[in-house]
Amino acid sequence: MNMLYAMVGAVFMVGMGVFAFLKGDNPERIGAGAYLMAWFASVLTQGGMGASNIPYAMFALDVVVLTVFVGLAWKSRRTWPVWASGLQLLSVMSHILIMIDTRLPITSLYTVMNLNGYLIITCLIVGTFWAWQERRAAGLE
Repeated sequence: MNMLYAMVGAVFMVGMGVFAFLKGDNPERIGAGAYLMAWFASVLTQGGMGASNIPYAMFALDVVVLTVFVGLAWKSRRTWPVWASGLQLLSVMSHILIMIDTRLPITSLYTVMNLNGYLIITCLIVGTFWAWQERRAAGLE
């Protein structure tokens, strides 16, 4: 059953990336690229982790992605990076909460990260769709 969830997540992730790279502007491409690279790197870092280990490498990846989203929110006129930054901040804060209080189950961190992941993908898809529609309305596509 876990493999099914992983495959569904991978389909959404790759689909979002393809859509963002084909139809999005630079902010959408940068956001999708950063998120795809972090997702792939997190898949590689999860291999040897047990259920009780604190995932410091995933924390570092989430901080990097948060930095990218905050930079996009600051420099672009789009609204989706603001939402994506807020959701990514929830993931980073969940990491910090697990590091501070190790009595909390690590599965709570994974639940927050998975739910936030789907919401961030949705932010990227909506942002890409609106960028694409703005270009079409302007006659650039």
